[in-house]
Amino acid sequence: LNDNSSHYKITLSGTVKSPKINFDPPFLMLMPVPLNVKTETAINIVPQHYLRQSQIQVELPELELEDGDRIYPFSVQFREGQDIVLSSDGTNKELICHISFRSSRPVSFLGNIFFIDEEEN
Repeated sequence: LNDNSSHYKITLSGTVKSPKINFDPPFLMLMPVPLNVKTETAINIVPQHYLRQSQIQVELPELELEDGDRIYPFSVQFREGQDIVLSSDGTNKELICHISFRSSRPVSFLGNIFFIDEEEN
């Protein structure tokens, strides 16, 4: 600098944080209900470290009954949208997901519902 032929070494360091989502509550238990009666609850999806907009997709389980029939008793609804948005303060806005269950046949289930972003995380 200023015609000085000395070499300067600059070292940069940083941390890369991968996008992730957390859930509140982390586990879901729906109460038993009579046949053909809907039970529903809401969960908060808390996205973190998303630097650009993404959209959440949901994979719902298919259940196989004792007689071999297959049913899809779960449904989800995002009443305020499924987009993960970066707000002006650098954080991601929480999403509210309503999960419901209804079945015309007796069934119990223990398993996973998968929430996937556009990069398949």
